Amino acid sequence: MDKLKKKITTAFKLSGYVIRSENATYLAEQLLPFEASEHDKWLTTVIENIQNLKITSTNIDRVVIDKAIGEINRVGLQEHETIFDVIDAFQAPRFVYNTQSKKFEYDKKPRSVLADPEMQVGYLEQRYNMLYQKTIRHELFSPSIIEKTSGQEVKKFKLLNVENLLASTELKECVVLGQLNQIEEGKMFLEDLTGYVRVDLTSTRYHAGFFCEGSFVLAEGSYENKVFKVEGMGFPPAEPATSSRAFFGTANSWGGKSEKLLKYSVALQEAERTNTDATMVFLSDVHLDDAEVLKKLKKLFIGYDSCPPVCIVLMGPFSTKANNFFQLVPLFKQLAEAASGCDQLKKETDLILVPHPRDPIEMDIFPRHGIPPPLCSDLLKAWPRTKLVSNPCRLQYCTQQILVFRMDLMARMARNAIHFPENKDIDNHFARTLICQGHLTPFARFINPILWDYDTSMWLYPLPDLVVIGDSCQSFSITQHGCTILNTGSFPKSGFSFKMYIPATKTIEDSEIPDGFPEDNVAPASSSEEEEAEEENVLDQQVVEEDVEQLAESEVVDIEDSEIPNVSPMENLEEDTEIQPDPYDELPSVSGLKKHQIPGALTEEEEAQIRMVQELELDSDSD
Repeated sequence: MDKLKKKITTAFKLSGYVIRSENATYLAEQLLPFEASEHDKWLTTVIENIQNLKITSTNIDRVVIDKAIGEINRVGLQEHETIFDVIDAFQAPRFVYNTQSKKFEYDKKPRSVLADPEMQVGYLEQRYNMLYQKTIRHELFSPSIIEKTSGQEVKKFKLLNVENLLASTELKECVVLGQLNQIEEGKMFLEDLTGYVRVDLTSTRYHAGFFCEGSFVLAEGSYENKVFKVEGMGFPPAEPATSSRAFFGTANSWGGKSEKLLKYSVALQEAERTNTDATMVFLSDVHLDDAEVLKKLKKLFIGYDSCPPVCIVLMGPFSTKANNFFQLVPLFKQLAEAASGCDQLKKETDLILVPHPRDPIEMDIFPRHGIPPPLCSDLLKAWPRTKLVSNPCRLQYCTQQILVFRMDLMARMARNAIHFPENKDIDNHFARTLICQGHLTPFARFINPILWDYDTSMWLYPLPDLVVIGDSCQSFSITQHGCTILNTGSFPKSGFSFKMYIPATKTIEDSEIPDGFPEDNVAPASSSEEEEAEEENVLDQQVVEEDVEQLAESEVVDIEDSEIPNVSPMENLEEDTEIQPDPYDELPSVSGLKKHQIPGALTEEEEAQIRMVQELELDSDSD
């Protein structure tokens, strides 16, 4: 190490730089894993990268060294291209559909949690326009009514607005795109940008999916007597991401540091294909106040220390009992302690914490801000690559787009559905609902409040490659229209199972933390403590044997040897049991036995006889 440090200091001096001893030590630690013959080559590369950084000072600190090493890992990538990035929901860009140019345009207006009043309906207008533009392009909706294709007649439909119905007395075969709302109690209405109309759902045939109040639907039926009698109801058609991106141009609709979308980067595609060892780990319901969960997390960290994944995503709730955020501080400290000793993991892996609506951080509204850094100060010191992100959040790995959302969506959909699917394949209904709605929470605002200015961060349009839902129901994975919907399930309820995603092959593996590791038991004692404990056990055993012999030979109490088991005094005591002092411990005894030394060995009658002898001995001493 000293020889390498001296070589580093000399090389930097020859290049006109000054590096302090601790920084030279840090760089030496980075070079040590390589062969000694390669040290000169890598040291030269680091210095060249520092020269390319165009720094103004000749003093080289650790930040500059990290940047230089980072440039080595970015061989072949442009300046704006990143292998992995975490995007907060409040940093995700907002694109608005321009009805004139038929394109999505980047909205540069400043956003706020306290949005302008017009955004109360504005965010619903933006969502409606997004669904309308992809629906009107579908092959079923075109200007012609009948089109002949290969000798077959394909029926087309004309998409109407609500105002078209209200302006007529009677219409047949109407198809309307609108939002289901209960404007009057007990009566359902279909609403779009032009108005609303009452709907009759008594004889409606429902297609696949969960139809909830607040969902956008395609309703087919007839209009008469100011009532739209719906015969069939479905969702807006799904659209592959490749088709959707054409209306965004080259703009980065996903978010991140790059101004251009990284989906088509050749260098990132090659990096994604060749890095077959890259993995991503997802867990939900990580209750840090559960001792068993912490044990399993420690196992997880130790297991991945030798082969660190790209990231480990932990989703809340992080406490089952906390009702204020100060109670989370010791829990995150315990999480930091669980990762102690896993230096390689903490060096190469991003730990991502996604809060649950029940975590006492802020009001129950989406998107939710991440956990405040002061609550995780111990964790951030122990694991500097910890990311405290929003719920939901976006991940970018090479060219892949991944969205993470923690919410019990399945139960909420089932609870608020106006019609429960007859088909028992609930997982497919769930996935189809999200993909067709293009939104994570397709509910009315009173069911699931939304921050108006940040509703677009909840969009699933264009469709990402992977949507990770941290739902407590049974885990599943379904792929539709090139988008995979993955539910991780509950970490403690599923026998401590979790999901591992392999980006190179776009595959998902079910994983489980087995029992039987040493971490399941009490931590082993030190060698000195073990020797002391062993000596105490030997002495206790000798005392017991002597007492048994004396008791057996006593003329006062006649007890057979077989009635007194040869056991350790502490064998039947639990670890947390506190031994109360015996009132007869300080009294002289014929046999020298103490009551708690052989638990359960004497009957009540025998104990009474011993006590009588002890009292007689006291009386004789006093005389």
